[in-house]
Amino acid sequence: MKIRELVKSFEPYRVLEGNYKIWLDKNENPFDLPPEIKEEIFEELRKTPFNRYPHITAMPLREAIAEFYGLNPENVAVGNGGDELLSYLTRLFKGDYIVTTPPTFGMYYFYAKLNEIPVVEVPLDESFTINGDMIAEKAKRASIVFITSPNNPTGNTQPREEILKVLDTGVTVVLDEAYAEFSGKSCIDLLDKYENLIILRTFSKAFSLAGARAGYLLADEEIINAFYRIKSPFSLNSLTMITAKVMLNHYDVVMERVNYIIKERERIYKKFKDYAYPSEANFLLMRLDAYEFLLEKGIVVRKLGGQLKGHIRVTIGKREENDELINALKEFIKRF
Repeated sequence: MKIRELVKSFEPYRVLEGNYKIWLDKNENPFDLPPEIKEEIFEELRKTPFNRYPHITAMPLREAIAEFYGLNPENVAVGNGGDELLSYLTRLFKGDYIVTTPPTFGMYYFYAKLNEIPVVEVPLDESFTINGDMIAEKAKRASIVFITSPNNPTGNTQPREEILKVLDTGVTVVLDEAYAEFSGKSCIDLLDKYENLIILRTFSKAFSLAGARAGYLLADEEIINAFYRIKSPFSLNSLTMITAKVMLNHYDVVMERVNYIIKERERIYKKFKDYAYPSEANFLLMRLDAYEFLLEKGIVVRKLGGQLKGHIRVTIGKREENDELINALKEFIKRF
């Protein structure tokens, strides 16, 4: 078989599996949907004909998202998680390369490599903040600039004034706001002013729908039209569409849980402020090489490499899970 050499150069994406008691490694919401909301979803599914394809562009969900934000459906695109949307966005625009701001989300690099697009890096500064002027200088022949706010894996938001410097160049900016609900900050209000702005969002984090795989982007109508020219038809299934639509009607539940996670995040941060970075996401970056130690305790966190070697990223869990994490980290610090 003649497998492409490019494909052979990839390592499969793998995660730890096993019977560990506490999972704090994937930035998932620790709360499943309440039973009454699940029943509401099941009731909708009972009325859904599974022998029929879903809407070709998932318009029912696009309309619901548009109404939620006060936009038009023509400004919304949806996909199977943010990753699928990234795979299309990477191919959509003219340019010689993409720009990233490491340390940041690894899937930007994955899709750039898959599509054989060079990557130009403009590293974050020591406080993990972008430099808008430097990005603007590097982005002159770029197809896309990816900015993540709050940033993954560092947790901090990026200053609006620095983002505006990049937007003002006219280059296409994908602002990944996957964790925005945990920060209370967004640039959605800039969509009217900047046709080159794309906001990427997800239902996986704040909305507790990581298992449903639903992401969406908000952008100018011309971008959305181009996006659907190359997106596979009927690609978002009816189950995901219905589940996400129902959750948009229960934003009070979403925010109740977001506020719980924020309180827990701050509680953990205060106990380890000598080791943890401030965060506005649902996780904390820590200067502790405690991955193996925690694993022995049955606690799974994310082990980081590259310039963050020796660091761990810890998802905020339920209070009782966080208590076990706190005790384990105190023991690690005392022993090492």
